[in-house]
Amino acid sequence: MREPLGLAKALALLVPATLLAGAYGSQYWGGLHPCEMCHWQRWAHAAGLGFAIVAILGGRMPDRGRSFVWLAALSILASGAIGAYHAGVELGYFEGFTQCTSSLGGGSTDDLLKKIFDAPLIRCDEIQWSLFGISMAGWNAILSLASALVILWLSFKRPRTR
Repeated sequence: MREPLGLAKALALLVPATLLAGAYGSQYWGGLHPCEMCHWQRWAHAAGLGFAIVAILGGRMPDRGRSFVWLAALSILASGAIGAYHAGVELGYFEGFTQCTSSLGGGSTDDLLKKIFDAPLIRCDEIQWSLFGISMAGWNAILSLASALVILWLSFKRPRTR
């Protein structure tokens, strides 16, 4: 059996990479545009991915690797917490944003008007896609929270001595 910290590092890398791939795949190939809270979840996973890469590249320094695994797990946990809140907004348990969350870049007046009229208006309180009655934000919450807890549990386990 592999060392628990090695498994934690692998999970800390695979979980955010897989969830980010699913999010970007649903956007670019599935046509589902992200809302503001979707972007927040992605940023947390990107941070977790970065911490996991540093943990893996840390080499033979177990304390440093363990610290970065914890940071990765906490980032994944943060994405799951945002996903849980987002799912609550979608289900009407919490109040979402009351202002527009679209962002536009600079340019001429004509360019800005074209961007405004061409930009999709994505609301955080509307479910764009669901599976078994659970939205993408809900699935992110379930998978991220569970994975983060497993990663933390594995990172605290000590390797077996022979």
